[in-house]
Amino acid sequence: MRHKFVILVDGELKTYHNFEDIPSSFENVIEFRPHVPEGPHSDSDHNIINTWNEKLQQLIKRETK
Repeated sequence: MRHKFVILVDGELKTYHNFEDIPSSFENVIEFRPHVPEGPHSDSDHNIINTWNEKLQQLIKRETK
């Protein structure tokens, strides 16, 4: 499974699979579904998983509506 981020951009729903591809501004985050691997998780997995809340907060700050 890949990441899935659905973003409302210029009135149109756009789906992104790479966080870095999401535009710097947009209307709204519609769906935020990062891929989380099946457990048990390694320390590296936990480090990556722990970044997703911060990334969601970054996206929320970029919303224009």
